[in-house]
Amino acid sequence: MNKLPTAFFVEYPFRIEDLIRPYLSEWLKPYIAEKEIRLSKIDYENFITDLCVDRWFIEKYTHLCSIDENGVWHCVLVRQKGKSEGVLVMSEGRVFPKWAAYLPSEEVAE
Repeated sequence: MNKLPTAFFVEYPFRIEDLIRPYLSEWLKPYIAEKEIRLSKIDYENFITDLCVDRWFIEKYTHLCSIDENGVWHCVLVRQKGKSEGVLVMSEGRVFPKWAAYLPSEEVAE
């Protein structure tokens, strides 16, 4: 198996600032972004300033979000159109991000 990218997932984050903080390397989880969702600037700003709200775009793809038997986090990547940074969402059956991780632009494959 190829080495998967890793990210630090935060449980029940409120806003993007909750995802951008120091963390221990052993807290990193391997992930696969199963779907990419591109939002308009206003929709993305709304999303990252209130991550606790139910979102139609998470509800639509919640079936893609899980942790498999190998400990790999299957999630969706939410980005603003025209930007490379993003937020990984693992909803664990919910319609909002139960778990989320920030991916700076240098860590996101185009």
